[in-house]
Amino acid sequence: MTVDILIADDEAPALDELTALLRADARIGEIYRASSGADALRILSEVSVAVVFLDIHMPGLGGLDLARALQQFQQRPAVIFVTADDSRAVDAFDVAAVDYLLKPVRLERLAVALGRAIDANLAGAPAVSDEKIPVTVGSETRLIRRTDVRWVHAQGDYSRLWTSSGGHLIRTPISELEERWYSAGFVRIHRSYLVHRDAVMSVHLSGNAPTVTLAEIELPVSRRLTATVRERLLRA
Repeated sequence: MTVDILIADDEAPALDELTALLRADARIGEIYRASSGADALRILSEVSVAVVFLDIHMPGLGGLDLARALQQFQQRPAVIFVTADDSRAVDAFDVAAVDYLLKPVRLERLAVALGRAIDANLAGAPAVSDEKIPVTVGSETRLIRRTDVRWVHAQGDYSRLWTSSGGHLIRTPISELEERWYSAGFVRIHRSYLVHRDAVMSVHLSGNAPTVTLAEIELPVSRRLTATVRERLLRA
């Protein structure tokens, strides 16, 4: 099975390079090309594609504006940004991008991003169904899924998000994450810890040192929060 895609970039060399990389991928069917956001929007009003690759900065209708316009489509394609600007990942999160690639694009990262986009498209769920959080990994900015976060450790005004692949530090206080992720199953167990309900394997709330246990770690529970933890973890 192949998927049709569209690439929008106002720089011809970048457009040609990304086209060549994607043509080598067996998962790709038809490739539509646009040299501006307006041109991309015109093409997308005439044809249906599964994935769009957008540059952030284009004259007139930029990539972020185009992504916002695509949110009005009945069948919205998955959005991947490909840009030299490493400062707009948070904006990409706001428009529910599947991934955020920095130029020059590495082939292995492109393959991963395309896989994520195809999975989102085949699942029939728009990208907005799960929050994406921009994190720095080496010299790259990546988007991790909120559903992949198992627990959160407060570190001052920052928070470290722990997934099965390791920890990622973000500049968001744990109090904000607690409020924002409450409905997604995250439970505040301590002033320093937030856990996802599904990651908890056992709960020990009696005695002087209550804890919750995940597969990889045991975390303390604040005594003032034991009633809340009991309600949300044991009675949910």
